[in-house]
Amino acid sequence: MEPNFNEVWVYLSASPLTALTVTLVAYLLGDWLYQRSGRMPILNPVLIAVVLITVGLTVTGIDYWTYFEGAQFVHFLLGPATVALALPVAKLLRNMKGGYKALLVSLLCGSVTAAVTAVVIADLLFASHQTVMSLAPKSVTTPIAMGISERIGGLPSLTAVCVIMTGVIGAILGPYVLNAARITSWDARGFAMGVAAHGIGTARAIQINKDAGAFASLAVGLNGLATATLIPIFWAIWQWWGGS
Repeated sequence: MEPNFNEVWVYLSASPLTALTVTLVAYLLGDWLYQRSGRMPILNPVLIAVVLITVGLTVTGIDYWTYFEGAQFVHFLLGPATVALALPVAKLLRNMKGGYKALLVSLLCGSVTAAVTAVVIADLLFASHQTVMSLAPKSVTTPIAMGISERIGGLPSLTAVCVIMTGVIGAILGPYVLNAARITSWDARGFAMGVAAHGIGTARAIQINKDAGAFASLAVGLNGLATATLIPIFWAIWQWWGGS
């Protein structure tokens, strides 16, 4: 007796392995298109994968949390992948002979600007308090951003979406902005991409130049540390100021 198609579909849609396979296939297809296009920034593999999966979930009617049961295996690897960035950073720091003050100033300016502009713009547009808090850590890598968001009263799920959007937009527009600003140093370009566009921007920088990739990796780690330290402090000061 042939199996009922509906029963097979229900089984496949609920299977964690199916969601994992779909995620990997969507990214591989996105990467194939990206390579075939000559690495056009607009065809970022992450962006293509997000669009394909979103369309697929909408068409099939599969609930996001059902999909995430399988995709969480990829989500889990975000932490180890972030820690793995320490390898190029260690090599970079060993070979650096100066410039630490410039990096520190750039880091603080980038980190504070990313958080403050997001909060101020959202507040001016009358976003809810929870939404504003969710946007504050948008420029750091997802595991760190979600932890910060939860601590200051934001929505970790909304923060994750904002982080991905920030990374994709930064990876696409970052090189053009840096070209327009006439920044030619690969060190500076990579560090800027890492601060502004976290892991996705770092992946883009690695593809362009290995030195840019190393500085972008350094920026991701330092920006995550700076943001995780500064935002809760600013949040506590804001609460104290508002309550006084």
